[in-house]
Amino acid sequence: MKEVPMAYVKANQTGIVVFVLLAFALQWSWLVVLLWLIQVLGLIGGGKWNVFVAVAKPFLPRNGKETQAEELTKFNNSLAVLFLSLSLIAFAIGWTIVGYVFTGFLLLAAGAALLGYCVGCTIYYQYKQFKLR
Repeated sequence: MKEVPMAYVKANQTGIVVFVLLAFALQWSWLVVLLWLIQVLGLIGGGKWNVFVAVAKPFLPRNGKETQAEELTKFNNSLAVLFLSLSLIAFAIGWTIVGYVFTGFLLLAAGAALLGYCVGCTIYYQYKQFKLR
């Protein structure tokens, strides 16, 4: 099973939190578009094209032992893209508050993950349990 260093995962989560907080504080919904693009590129490129990871990589320890399964990382990234896509659709049809609500859900999930609780991991676990039944 392929693994992703947790430092890369945390770099992405930190980037999400920073971008969403800036979008909220400055009320710049275009930052959500940029964040969506960063996450889609990361999903397509298997993390290799994730701008947050690329920027943080020179500052991250090379011998980090903590990892996360690549499959779980992709699942979590897919959830981020889903919430950002729903947010952008809401912004596009003029539902600004709904757009920020979906973006806020992503902020809560990424913030919780940085604090040690992975919402996406819980959803993934429940999905796998459901599939087994």
